[in-house]
Amino acid sequence: MKKLVVLGVAMATALGLGLAQEVRVGMAFDAGGKNDRSFNQSTFEGAQRAARELGVKVFDFEPGDPGQVGQGIRRFAEEGFDLIVGVGFANEPSITRNAQEFKDIKFAVIDSVPCEGKCDNAVGLVFREHEGSYLVGYIAGRTTNTGVVGFVGGMDIPLIHKFEQGYRAGAIAGMRERNIANPRVLINYVGTTPAAWNDPGKAKEIATAQSKQGADIIYAAAGASGLGVLDFVKQQRCLKQNELPSGVRFISNNGSAVPRYAAYNQSCPAATTRPMFMIGVDANQNYLGDTDNNPRTLNHVLTSMLKRVDVATYDVIKSVKENTFKGGVREFGLNNNGVGYALDDYNRALIPQAVINRLAVLRSQIISGAIKVPDKR
Repeated sequence: MKKLVVLGVAMATALGLGLAQEVRVGMAFDAGGKNDRSFNQSTFEGAQRAARELGVKVFDFEPGDPGQVGQGIRRFAEEGFDLIVGVGFANEPSITRNAQEFKDIKFAVIDSVPCEGKCDNAVGLVFREHEGSYLVGYIAGRTTNTGVVGFVGGMDIPLIHKFEQGYRAGAIAGMRERNIANPRVLINYVGTTPAAWNDPGKAKEIATAQSKQGADIIYAAAGASGLGVLDFVKQQRCLKQNELPSGVRFISNNGSAVPRYAAYNQSCPAATTRPMFMIGVDANQNYLGDTDNNPRTLNHVLTSMLKRVDVATYDVIKSVKENTFKGGVREFGLNNNGVGYALDDYNRALIPQAVINRLAVLRSQIISGAIKVPDKR
């Protein structure tokens, strides 16, 4: 409850300073918090951009535990904020209830649709995560050195199944283009409750188990739990030939031209090892794979699936500022750059140009409907 008290003081102070004349935005976060370096943080960065460029005032609420999700929304509504954004599907019930009661206030939910899309003052911001996940899965399939890749999901729910299924389809497509006889995608989840978004220790255990089955690339769609996968790949650094399980062998030496950092060379002899990689999610997490402050040496984040919640957040705030807000549903996919993959100085040397060229073709085929990416199990 402490955060609620602090929030109330912040709001009262804002009102006392006469900021009620300005557009005020309340951000209600889900479990994991705004500094998860992933979904929540990307959303917060979109709001911060709006504060800088549009002059709005942004306030935020982070629940102390999952049971407090929704309390900040009510407080923001009672204080008469102009826009209240629920970050994450768990905020949808509270957004719906308050949108139906406070009809003069605008509401938005990321990853869910409030009021079943029927409230004029509430909008759902949803994404075609399976499309972006297909592309990063394809990258994994084209670059794996073992023919085995992994997926670590946070909470085992239909939303994350979209990431899982898109990634699996893309990875298998990439491996089949290489004529890999038995392509494998290992799939595991951290848990079935909201606590699964903030359990990096469990995610690290899963990544460890997947690597022992031969996975050299692991996609983490797990919120703050994904930092456990990152921690593992940076500590493990590589798979060793003499530790590969029965039936798994090194089938290629992709990435061998990228210079290794000193600690990698000490623990991972080039002839008998292959590097471990994570694929990041939501925000561009490529930089997190850097181990020696040098983007030119081996980076342990192969790429990141970009889910542009920062852009969606900025756009909905801007619509309130410019009085163009519309209720209902807004969907973001490859066709409007709502999802994609990250390519920058940290990972450019890891992804061959031929793969980049092929990704452009695949993107067009997904947009046109020529490729149907699965989004359900």
